[in-house]
Amino acid sequence: MAEQSFEKHARWVPAFHFFVMPVLLINLGTNLYWSVKLGFGAANVVPVLVSVALPLGLVSLRQMALKVQDRVIRLEERLRCHRLLPADLQARIGEFTCDQLVALRFASDAELPVLARRVLDEKLVQRKVIKQLVKNWRADYLRA
Repeated sequence: MAEQSFEKHARWVPAFHFFVMPVLLINLGTNLYWSVKLGFGAANVVPVLVSVALPLGLVSLRQMALKVQDRVIRLEERLRCHRLLPADLQARIGEFTCDQLVALRFASDAELPVLARRVLDEKLVQRKVIKQLVKNWRADYLRA
């Protein structure tokens, strides 16, 4: 696997991102074109509705899977924080938001205590901002 960093950690699923979704969007465009060209009628509306529903359904399913993944990461990172953070920060683990914990998962064990303190003290909440602060990237190759 390629080494991960902030610049190269996005997860692309080639079959989904580069085949399924483009084909479904082409299908939607084609059905819209023919519906406009032939005039909207009962026979033309159903294919357009299905063409809209399929990509929306797949995107919704992907978002649900990512939400479940975030919840699992939150649990894993809370356990990791209990193991690695000093006592004063362990008392503050409940203050972390899910987004903060999801971003902190990329911090190495050595830098987690310092970065966790900074995230809480400075009330950093955006994943991107927190990820950019990570110096020693801890790769996550098991993401959905």
